[in-house]
Amino acid sequence: MSVDMTNFTDDTQIDGRDLDLIRLLQIDSRLSTATLARRLGVSRTTVQTRIDRLVGRGVIGAFTIRLGEAVQARRVRGHVLVTAAPKAAAHIEAALRTLPQVEALHSVSGPYDMIVEVAANSIEDLDRVLDAIGMIDGVERTTSSIILSTRIRR
Repeated sequence: MSVDMTNFTDDTQIDGRDLDLIRLLQIDSRLSTATLARRLGVSRTTVQTRIDRLVGRGVIGAFTIRLGEAVQARRVRGHVLVTAAPKAAAHIEAALRTLPQVEALHSVSGPYDMIVEVAANSIEDLDRVLDAIGMIDGVERTTSSIILSTRIRR
């Protein structure tokens, strides 16, 4: 994933070396400070200080993992477009938080109110999740799309 300097305000004080560090961490957030230092041509202390500063200022929000392609390929993924009853969004969000198959919830503009990203271990499990989402009080209508393949992931 590329990082654009225009996305940062002056008070975040991001320089080119910070951007290089961020790019390396986006590729593999498990890289050791020694490896990062070697690739950036600086000391380990400098790398750790920069990481701490970026985390402290909220530029880096989390260090995470991405499941490998072999694991991702076995999961059935989909998007659920949700039309919600007026004033039901908070209740629907709370209910969706209880479903472990829900990976993300987006509030959107347009004919739908929300997009729910789901992933399940089987088509049967996904079917149950889609039914559960449709049964939540305040959900007026859903439209589901199963993801067949992912062409670009950043």
